[in-house]
Amino acid sequence: GEGPSREERESGFYDVLFIGTGAAGQTLKVGVKGDRDPGYGSTSKMIAESAMCLLQDATATPGGIWTPASAMGQALIQRLQDHAGLTFTVES
Repeated sequence: GEGPSREERESGFYDVLFIGTGAAGQTLKVGVKGDRDPGYGSTSKMIAESAMCLLQDATATPGGIWTPASAMGQALIQRLQDHAGLTFTVES
């Protein structure tokens, strides 16, 4: 395969705005930024930190099928900010 060069992976970044609307009509905006190419540089760090979080931080999560947020919640967000180059910001 082909893909981005090492330089492109390491110098890439992303800045995404998620907008959610609650049942009562309230709106929440959250920005997520990453310091590497999202497809190659950042995804591998997110997967590794998710595995570490499951092993070390989310030990009370019972077996079954879970989304990362449901299984690991704030512990995963903290790991991603501390070790994977992501930032999460509540915009409004």
